[in-house]
Amino acid sequence: MRKKFPSQEMSKIPKYWFKAKKELSKNDPIIKKIIKKFNKGYLTSRNDPFYSLCRTIIGQQISTKAADSIWLKFEKKCKKKIIPSSVLKLTSRSLKSAGLSRQKISYLKNIAKNFKNKIFNIEDLKKMDDELAIDYITRLKGLGVWSAQMFLMFNLNRADIFPIKDIGLLRAISKNYKTSYPPSKRFLNKISKIHFGYRSVFTWYMWRSIDPVDVEY
Repeated sequence: MRKKFPSQEMSKIPKYWFKAKKELSKNDPIIKKIIKKFNKGYLTSRNDPFYSLCRTIIGQQISTKAADSIWLKFEKKCKKKIIPSSVLKLTSRSLKSAGLSRQKISYLKNIAKNFKNKIFNIEDLKKMDDELAIDYITRLKGLGVWSAQMFLMFNLNRADIFPIKDIGLLRAISKNYKTSYPPSKRFLNKISKIHFGYRSVFTWYMWRSIDPVDVEY
């Protein structure tokens, strides 16, 4: 999970958001209480694909606190311009001094090259269904299924993403539904079926239930 950074302009409320809240509340008394408690927030988008992917790479496999610290240093190195040319200009030594591993530096450079050379086409991606989009994104070195799901949720605001490998989501389900941690595959399938169609919204509220700060990428 990532927290709010005000440096990028955020999107309007997704068109499906209010309908999703009604459907979730109707089908599940537990999520109904959480929606009522955190009624004002909503899933946002930065409208900046490259920024989102860089943030995702930096946030992989480390704590929120560590990721936020490294991100601020990374932004400073890029002079607040998170664009492919800025990242490509930076030396590996400079990026390493921001706290990035050699592997993550390689991933960031690779993504920057793909964007600069227009190999990664966001307009094509927008036309794909979720499964095809995940396959397309994961072709980029360093981006796995979880990273692709975060991109679909936070950059394209897809309504039905269910990132079952996300630790925050699993913790929240375990806590709110008083089930084992991690929740069993059977239980996750049950939740998935109940909230099919709006699982991104369900996930967002699960995150909010354990961390009242908006989750954003």
